Amino acid sequence: MQTELSIVIPCLNEAESLPYCLEKAGRFLLENNISGEVIVVDNGSTDDSISIAKQFDARIINETEKGYGRAVAAGMKAANGKFLIMGDADDSYDFYPLMPFLERLRDGYDLVVGNRFAGGIQKGAMPFLHQYIGNPALSFVSKLFFRSKAGDILCGLRGVTKKAFEKMELRTTGMEFCPEMIVKATLHKMKVAEVPIQLYPDKRNRASHLKTWQDGWRNLRFLLLYSPKWLFLIPGMIILLFGFLLSIFLIKSPLPIAGKKLDVHTLIYTSGCTLLGFQFITFYFFTRLYAATHGLLPFQEKFLLNFNKYFKLERGLLFGFLLIIGGIALSIRSFLFWEHIGFGNLDPMVVLRWVIPSMTLIILGVQIIISFFYLSFLTINSKQNKK
Repeated sequence: MQTELSIVIPCLNEAESLPYCLEKAGRFLLENNISGEVIVVDNGSTDDSISIAKQFDARIINETEKGYGRAVAAGMKAANGKFLIMGDADDSYDFYPLMPFLERLRDGYDLVVGNRFAGGIQKGAMPFLHQYIGNPALSFVSKLFFRSKAGDILCGLRGVTKKAFEKMELRTTGMEFCPEMIVKATLHKMKVAEVPIQLYPDKRNRASHLKTWQDGWRNLRFLLLYSPKWLFLIPGMIILLFGFLLSIFLIKSPLPIAGKKLDVHTLIYTSGCTLLGFQFITFYFFTRLYAATHGLLPFQEKFLLNFNKYFKLERGLLFGFLLIIGGIALSIRSFLFWEHIGFGNLDPMVVLRWVIPSMTLIILGVQIIISFFYLSFLTINSKQNKK
């Protein structure tokens, strides 16, 4: 008889709480007549966790490399079930009322995520910063960046089909594993459902493995790195347009604003913004191409095709050299003006309006040439893969 459900529980020194989890998980399978298994993934426990797991006839999978994501992934890879449900070993999640998860998986959903905010968080179950700042903020970012529908992306109680899990190709090893699952499901356009659940105070007699600031930053960093549009492209375009447009006005003449006058001193900063904005945009293409050629993001074939079609090395070289020539031309004009006055003292308010743009054009031209060379190197792998 094929195993329908595998319940995966990552474990690192959870002897106090693990018996409660195993008892509830086993009772759920037995009372609902479900063909299933309970898997405990040992991530280097030094207490009695493993002997306890054996007492409850749980399958034990050993994962020697530390990390929440590594432990869960190891259990899911070894699972025999068609459906997989994961949950923490601290008894903060109740493994007995799992039927809503299983029913939605049976109905064809690829991923079913628990929502603690919809189901209720008991007093003392979640730290204040996690409940009111960290989790809501990260869930909002995931909705903004990836249009995910999950309202609690960090909830550790969730179900997934074995087929969907394998398709996700999850790579993170720490607490980012949970948001990565949401992001990959969204990018793959999988069917995702939410189930309201209760969160209870854990039964540990020690401090939690969670590290508020470190884990929060790692989760945010993951969301940013997987969304280069928001990390690089949009900020880069805003900075570049601001610097470029303001520079055009300042090159012509001082710009009066609110009774004050912006002059060549401001032009230095706006030119810097132009260069900085360009750097942000090039990093957007670097990350997109790297992710596409290394399989970090799905469905990148269209992006690669369009990039190879429009962003050719020869076009980049031509455009870069034209900018360099323009910068050199402005430098020559500045030199001729200096010669015209007999190499005497120059009025900086006049000359800097030529010198600053000339250096900006030369630097920008060199950056474009270097960037296009590097981008062409990144696309070599994608072109070879298509042959």
